Amino acid sequence: MKNYLVEFIGTLFLVLVIGLTVIDGAGALAPLAIGSTLMVMVYAGGHISGGHYNPAVTLAVWLRGKCPTKDVAPYMAAQVLGGIVAALVVGFCKPNAQVSASSPDVARALLVELLFTFALCYVVLNTATSKKNAGNSYYGLAIGFTVLAGAYAGGAISGGAYNPAVAAGISVMGLSALPNIWIFLVGNFAGGALAAVVYKIANPEEYSK
Repeated sequence: MKNYLVEFIGTLFLVLVIGLTVIDGAGALAPLAIGSTLMVMVYAGGHISGGHYNPAVTLAVWLRGKCPTKDVAPYMAAQVLGGIVAALVVGFCKPNAQVSASSPDVARALLVELLFTFALCYVVLNTATSKKNAGNSYYGLAIGFTVLAGAYAGGAISGGAYNPAVAAGISVMGLSALPNIWIFLVGNFAGGALAAVVYKIANPEEYSK
């Protein structure tokens, strides 16, 4: 149960910072706050739950063989719930904010979501699950900065979710139209699965008996 609580808390603060900084907030500095929040939450909860805070990461780590099957659905549920609760908190804190839903080009948004979710999951697998990097102190920084870079690079194209729980949160906030959530779900889960496949190809020795 403690693992699920940690996943809920970490995702809640990630999505909370996204909402509070994007909606009448930090402007061009929002990605810095978002990446920093993910970094500190990964450091805070990584030793307990793994610090996924993202269903696509959970999928990648599960395919990597580092997340028990019994934890996959509860992790994802805790993450999505955290994102939705955060969205409700943002709505309470900024009740009069003017919010308009983005209307991204589907093909471009889908590609960006897939690529940067792949990058995020690829970094997670290589820094937080690799035997070669076991015990390193930089995994949280690497993960947070991947999201920071992705937010700056692709945020204007897709919204820069790279996370189905974030997609749920921004949909509830009205930052993204609910019918467009499939773009994030397809792109994010495909990116996570692809990262797991590439990791296995690049690190065959970690799967040999």
